[in-house]
Amino acid sequence: MNTSAVIRSPVEVRFPLDLAPRLAPIQSLYQEAKLGTWSPDEDIAWGAFDPASSTTAQRDAACAVWSRRTWLEYTGIAETPALLLRFCLERAREVDPKYFLTVRNTEEAMLVECFERYAGLLGSGPARPVDPAWEAVINRGLYRDALNADVDLDAYVAVHCAIEDGFELELFRAYQANAAEPVARRILDRSVRVKTRHAAFGWHYLEGRAARFDPRRRAALADAAAAWLQDVAFAGYHVPSLATSIDSAGLQEAQALAAAGGLGAATAAAEEQILREYLAGVRPRLRALGLDLPQRPHARLGLV
Repeated sequence: MNTSAVIRSPVEVRFPLDLAPRLAPIQSLYQEAKLGTWSPDEDIAWGAFDPASSTTAQRDAACAVWSRRTWLEYTGIAETPALLLRFCLERAREVDPKYFLTVRNTEEAMLVECFERYAGLLGSGPARPVDPAWEAVINRGLYRDALNADVDLDAYVAVHCAIEDGFELELFRAYQANAAEPVARRILDRSVRVKTRHAAFGWHYLEGRAARFDPRRRAALADAAAAWLQDVAFAGYHVPSLATSIDSAGLQEAQALAAAGGLGAATAAAEEQILREYLAGVRPRLRALGLDLPQRPHARLGLV
């Protein structure tokens, strides 16, 4: 990734300033998030963690899994403010997403704190990926795409806030179902609640605007969705075992050990199946909106 590349930023068009609610479902998510405020210090019983409930190998493995989870979640710390700024810069964008994104960033920060703190309870995790090749996969620079005027904003929200966040939610539901250890369970209960809102935001916004998409925008969305599937999902960003150019054997072993210890993880096979099922379910939902997520072949999954 060329992080020094110049991007074309939108030109600010603030007036006329319209602060009237336009998208009731997103306004409801905003209100729900405000009323459901919580804090890692007060709402997670950290002292309930009992190291004796799992083996040293399981804890070390889970530490690696939760450390990687922290790195992925940290993406939102930069992406969400950039996306909020993009909504503010574009003419005639509804106010409801702008309000919601302010609370989304706070929720992401709390999850980052929880994931990192739990990894610390489990052991001493790596400060960065053991294999440097993973850094290029994880450092996606979404904040740059969100601010890039050449990236269609509706396509961006559809792919990253609806399709991708929806997939991440399904993964976290699997982690939650595995979490027998009480601190992991509490963190993942909160995580699923938060990520349910985040995915709902993307889908509500897409459904609210899809009827006005012209052929150019529908094509841009299909291209962006296909690129996400090929360059992000198949690269192993969410599911490490899908990487074809990086050895993920160590991560897969860690996932299996952490899952066996009830420490809030899922095996590689389980995550791959979640992606298969998610894509099979999301395509009809997109087609109902007149949209498309093209299929792509993968060495392990076949055509999905």
